[in-house]
Parts: sequence; C-alpha cells; structure tokens
Amino acid sequence: MRYLSTRGDPEQRRFCDILLEGLAPDGGLYLPVAYPRISAQTLEQWRGVYAQQGYAQLAFEILSLYIDDIPPADLLSLCQKTYTAKVFGTTAITPLRPLEPGMFVLALSNGPTLAFKDMAMQLLGHLFEYELARRGEELNILGATSGDTGSAAEYAMRGKKGVQVFMTSPHGRMSRFQQAQMFSLQDPNIHNIAIEGVFDDCQDLVKAVSGDHDFKRKYRIGTVNSINWARLLAQVVYYFAGYFQATDQPGQRVSFTVPSGNFGNVCAGHVARSMGLPIDQLVVATNENDVLDVFFKTGVYQVRSSAQTHETSSPSMDISKASNFERFVHDLLDGDAQRVRRLFQDALSSAGRFDLSSDPLFALAATQHGFVSGRSSHPDRLRTIQDTYRRFGQIIDTHTADGLKVAREHVRDGVPMVVLETALPIKFADTIESALGHAPPCPPAFLDLSERPQRVSVMAPDVNLVKAYIQEHCEAKA
Repeated sequence: MRYLSTRGDPEQRRFCDILLEGLAPDGGLYLPVAYPRISAQTLEQWRGVYAQQGYAQLAFEILSLYIDDIPPADLLSLCQKTYTAKVFGTTAITPLRPLEPGMFVLALSNGPTLAFKDMAMQLLGHLFEYELARRGEELNILGATSGDTGSAAEYAMRGKKGVQVFMTSPHGRMSRFQQAQMFSLQDPNIHNIAIEGVFDDCQDLVKAVSGDHDFKRKYRIGTVNSINWARLLAQVVYYFAGYFQATDQPGQRVSFTVPSGNFGNVCAGHVARSMGLPIDQLVVATNENDVLDVFFKTGVYQVRSSAQTHETSSPSMDISKASNFERFVHDLLDGDAQRVRRLFQDALSSAGRFDLSSDPLFALAATQHGFVSGRSSHPDRLRTIQDTYRRFGQIIDTHTADGLKVAREHVRDGVPMVVLETALPIKFADTIESALGHAPPCPPAFLDLSERPQRVSVMAPDVNLVKAYIQEHCEAKA
C-alpha cells in the first residue's frame, strides 16, 4: 500500500512514513493510491471475526489492508494492547444502544477521556511509540483541539517514550470539564497552549508550523489531528463494528449520522463506504456553524472568520474550516489533484470560498457517495436531550443530540440509522443541567477534576510565538 498527497506531490510513501509526517510537503493530505475493496464474502467473514474474536481482531483485519510496513504479529499486538475492556470499560468496546425502532446510538465514549477521539488516539499513541523506538527517533506532536482531540491525545501520549505533545486550544471556548481534563495533566511531556481566538486559528497555526519544512525537520514535528491519516484510518473500524451490530443479514444497508465539524469522523465513514461497506447514507450533522451543511445543500464551500464562528453549546463543532474536507473533495473530483490544489490552496486563500454547484460531479456527493446533511441549533439540542431522557431514560451529550435531531430527518424505511456518539454528557454538564434540571452522572475517576491544579500557557494567535515555545521546551529537554 502506498500513499499520495491530495495536491499532487509525486512521491509515493509508505504508512509509517506518513504516520510520523502528518501533512504532505505540498500542504496536502495523504490518501491511499486506491481504497482496498472488500467482497461480500469478506464482509461476512469479518462479521464472524468480530462476533467470535472481538473488536481488536476486526481492527487488525482492516488495518492490515492499509499497513504493510509493520509485521503482522506486531500490528496485531498493537491492536490487542489498545482495544481492551480495561481501557474502554467493556469487552464490546463500541456497544450499540437502541432507541426507537430502527434508530441506534453507537457508544464511542467509553475510553479514558470519555469522547470518541479515544477510539483512534489510543491506537495512535501505541503506533507512535512503536515506530519511534524502531527508528531510534523522537517526535514533537503539535495539535489543535476544539475540546476532545486534545485530551484524547494527551491521555494517549502521556508517559510515552520519545514523544512530547504541544496542544493548542481556543482560550475560554471549551467546556469547563474539557479544559480541566487537559490542563490538569502534570506529565512533563505534555504542554498546553491556549490561543486567544477560535479553533480555526489553532488549526491554522498547526498548518503554518507544519508548512515550515526547515522548522518541522529540525524539531521533528508531527500531528495527531485527523489530518494524520493513521487517526482517520483507526476510525474506519467502528463503522464496520456498528454495521455488524445493526444488521443480521448479508448485504443489508445501514445509514450513519455523524456530528461533524472538522469532517474527520464522517470522512472515515466515506472510506468505509468506498471499501464496500453497504452504507446507504452518510448524514452530516452540523450545529450553527453550518459550513458543511451549506456545501452539501448548495455546492458552495465558504469558510468563516473567527468573528463569524458561533460559540455554541456543542463547542467541539465550533469549526468553520473543515480540514479533512479536502480528502473527500479529492475523491469527489475523481482524484484531480491539480484542481484540488487550485481550490484549497488558491481559491480559499484568495476568496475564502469555492463553488462546485454547476459541476456535474457535485451531484455525485449524494448519488454516488451517499452524503446528505442537516443543521441543529441550541433549542433543537435541548429538546432532543429532553425527549431522549423522557422516552428512553438515556442522557446524551449536546453533539450527539445534534446528530440525533438531524438523523430523524433522513430515516428511510427498512434502513437502520446509527448515530455516532460524540462524548459522555458530563463533558457538557451545564447544558445538560439546563435541559434536564439536574447534572449528568460523573465517572468516579473525574469527581475531583475541578479541584486539580492546572498548567497552561496563554498566547496570541502568532505562529512565531508558538514556534518559540516549542523551540524553548525542546532545547530545555535536550
């Protein structure tokens, strides 16, 4: 298996090279030269693997199609070390919870930081440590988070040999629980940087540092955001696990609704569908920051400024520049890398938008790739949280509520609809209490979270300040 940049860099790379690299040298994102296609027979074989041997073995079967530069026995060991009941609280790893007939929630928040990001980040931590030890190298991870990626990355990388984490986040724009989860970590290899801006500013800083090839090379900069292909690949696995739990007949179709901001989670569903998983619809659910919903309805993709990005009660989706969207547009345009470069490097830089509405290929987003979309607002999520608790006795978080609200707008007869859970409700306790009149339950491990000392550096959205901070801490460690 070899990988190419969405923007046309001609060099083909292997998995372990792009694992440590993040962005391609031309600023593009990595994709496999071709998605491996699985037959109906293989899919049913995997159903048996999942039922009899569990999630870790299913992960190994899928990852093996994309990773051929790690010995199979080592890759299996990494999967088995990652996906355990001790780490995820249940042998099922991602159990499926039924709601009304034909509607399900795929529980993805049983990991150490109570959010779906743990599903990929825990594996990524082991992959990084394995490959760095094999090469005798070190890596400085630079990331951006709107809330959950940061804590998932930090909990996965804390104490890992050869790894330091520098995580940027929007100052004052995460929930109190999310902030405390990150800033209370005292591990010497974990560094939190609160940026005076919004998530998109943080994401721009990560890309700017990664675009300085000399600095990136000198300080061994890598990424854990979903611009890293390895993280997105790990997320593909739970689409298959969800499918097997929601169906019992070969070839039966299923739809997935995904709360979406940065497009990584739903892009993993696109990859699964491209491999041959019988997905009927991929439903993109946004909050008030509805850039993706506008695109799938109109063909116009227009990023918004920091001032135009709404601060909402589902803050992990307060994003107006979806990094992973470039991967899907590359596939939508049939792999035309030069056109992708013109859209994402030129058009977005100069005009902040591009328009595919008149391109016949735009219709394929729905007809060939299965994408539809919808939008949710604060009143919508409050009503959905209240309704779900009243009818089913389940408390859901604000982002999952956005997903459930939009999912109900796209249900088709005879096709199970699976909503991907984003996080446990305790991470957004203020809104849950506003909706239900009482706080959600808190796992025992986090009961004293608000009392723990916090460690964070606040700075302006200036790439030179971020570089200086990284340089200072790398040289101090040396």
